[in-house]
Amino acid sequence: MSPLGTDLTPTDQGAAPLPVVVVTGLSGAGLSTALKSLEDLGYEAVDNLRLSLFRALLTQAHDRPLVVGIDSRTRDFDPPALAAAIEEMRGRPELKVRLLFMDASDEVLQRRYTETRRPHPLGLDRPVLDGVARERSLLQPLKDTADEVMDTSDLSIHDARRHLAGAFGLEVTPRLQVFVTSFSYRHGVPREADLVFDVRFLENPHYVPELRPLTGLDRPVQDYIRQDPDYAGFFERLTALLGPLLPRYVREGKHYLTIAIGCTGGKHRSVFLTHGLATWLAERGYKVVEAHRELDRKGMARPAGARDGGQPGDAPGGGLVGETPGERR
Repeated sequence: MSPLGTDLTPTDQGAAPLPVVVVTGLSGAGLSTALKSLEDLGYEAVDNLRLSLFRALLTQAHDRPLVVGIDSRTRDFDPPALAAAIEEMRGRPELKVRLLFMDASDEVLQRRYTETRRPHPLGLDRPVLDGVARERSLLQPLKDTADEVMDTSDLSIHDARRHLAGAFGLEVTPRLQVFVTSFSYRHGVPREADLVFDVRFLENPHYVPELRPLTGLDRPVQDYIRQDPDYAGFFERLTALLGPLLPRYVREGKHYLTIAIGCTGGKHRSVFLTHGLATWLAERGYKVVEAHRELDRKGMARPAGARDGGQPGDAPGGGLVGETPGERR
């Protein structure tokens, strides 16, 4: 018998393809969060599935979409064989199979394991980074064929759930969900950003003593930036670019887009532009979530900036808070 199982009778060819998400990736990168989030979206979750049962599971009749977790904990785990099985299942018209690969930087993975004081599953008697390196090499064939690679290095659980809802939501006619965030270049560009805009050319309110303690959500700072002779033209050109661009993303099947706007400190100019762009997008019917990375880290964000149920305070930096690597991976 093939290690991938025996062929079963396909599901009804006349029905809409069954959505199937296979979740794999690096231990500690947020696989538990992905499975739980997709289950909350309406998927039936099957975790730690033996590879020999993969084909049998997918070719059974199901009354709701599936999310399947297969990773290095699995007894017969074989990345090249799993990649081949997924590619085979992608060819079946009754299935819509997508592979989600969860990733994070070595530094973040090491910190998560250190904080939980648990060993890496592939390096029980070795330093954490040795286990990470071994697993990263082992999983490369799956990462190369993934439909979605989700880097959680700078994501909170709330950010991860928003991203997963945008990428794998089950709406019949899904809208493009846009996540707009401000950031500081001092702390790096958000890894998940699809589009990045630099507004450091605008006059900096930081050098005005009475404006320094305020943020881009405060009216005096907003009025100061509006007075910059280049502000109005830039915002007009930015929206003129995005206006025709976003519908094209929808036509190409993209349902989640992250726009990041950065300045030096991530407190004044980028915050104001992010808030303005989120407002502009919401007025045009887009599903928008607004956040401010540096304000969130400092506890300065206010719920008034939230859109579509999200709050700026939902997105603290530092990874998937609440994910315990050793409890699952």
